[in-house]
Amino acid sequence: MKLQIVVFLLSGIMVSQLSFGHGSSGSSPEQSERSIVFPDTEQYLTLVTDLHTHSVFSDGHVWPKIRVGEALKDGLDGLAITEHLEYQPHRADILHPDRNRAIQQASEAAKDSDLLIIPGSEITRDMPAGHINAVFIQDANELIQVSTPPKDNGDVAGFYAAAKEWPAQKAVEAAAKQGAFIFWNHPYWARQTPDGIARITDFHESNAKNNMLHGIEIANGNTYSEEAFAIALEHNLALIGVSDVHELIDWDYKPELGGHRPVTLVLASERSLDGLKEALFDQRTIVWFKNLLIGRTQHLSPLLQASISVSDLEYQEGTSIAKITISNHSDARFKMNNQSNLTFMEAGDLIELAPHSETILSVKLTERVNKITLPFEVMNTLVSPKEHATISLEASVKVENRLKQWFKELTDS
Repeated sequence: MKLQIVVFLLSGIMVSQLSFGHGSSGSSPEQSERSIVFPDTEQYLTLVTDLHTHSVFSDGHVWPKIRVGEALKDGLDGLAITEHLEYQPHRADILHPDRNRAIQQASEAAKDSDLLIIPGSEITRDMPAGHINAVFIQDANELIQVSTPPKDNGDVAGFYAAAKEWPAQKAVEAAAKQGAFIFWNHPYWARQTPDGIARITDFHESNAKNNMLHGIEIANGNTYSEEAFAIALEHNLALIGVSDVHELIDWDYKPELGGHRPVTLVLASERSLDGLKEALFDQRTIVWFKNLLIGRTQHLSPLLQASISVSDLEYQEGTSIAKITISNHSDARFKMNNQSNLTFMEAGDLIELAPHSETILSVKLTERVNKITLPFEVMNTLVSPKEHATISLEASVKVENRLKQWFKELTDS
């Protein structure tokens, strides 16, 4: 009898393991406490995306299915696995003449979820082209040409050298021909830019003018570039933030300790690949990097309005001290600097709103009023280099409370 029980339990374990062997990643956003959450704005859906990741099909160290599982745990709406076309360090072990395989594997793993898999690839060159991502492509194979590949499949350097002989501009033009959204990766990467200062090259400036460069990474992994942000604003490029993950998200960003991958928040009219693509080309993006929200004012302000709300105005009995409750509906820990002449009972001018929480403020007034306006500078935001976003919170006394107060004053007189 004991032997039968042991066999039954082992069979159950094997069936459980086999059920996750193929297809679905076995994870869903609802199961995860680490999901990246920002509210929709009044006009658009706020879609969380990572547009630059890698798997074993180039120089990453996990199968595409793992990338899908991580994305679901992080609550992503869109994921692009953008393999290096030219740099293939695992050629001796994983030789794949079809450069769409990672995309196909990710799509298969995500088929039972609502995660949007965005087809993409990375064009890999030395400067001045550097590294360039093309997403929403139709066929990755059209973005690479190797006329004389090395005979030895394990000759990674030889293949890379042969692949780089095809001009980077030709690869960009091939991506543009497919209607791809093209962005410049980590333009401040120390290996190609030793001082870490991003400067636009003639190559990228020309492509931007000719509508073959549409965005630029201002945040990649654990790094941020103010200079890249300035380039984006000057040359009308979308702001992009990515993980560029090669290992595990858990290793690089420690979500169990409250960390998160950098992402691009895309303000889309619909939750679809077409909706994402349209929004990216329209530059409706906000970068979420560590605890910093970076975006153009016209995009960041509506997100702040959706993320931060204030309750009705109430007064402490027999005083002119107004009580309000400020709610934070986002993952950001907002740091707000009071720009008004009013002061608070519980804090100085700098207040902090914890993620998904309520903060009570008691505002000191010389007399009771029906409405107050509190302007704040939001210190953990940027709308241009060294310039923070602002928000004005308005709180009013409920109409019925106004009537009660008016009636009390009337009867007392």
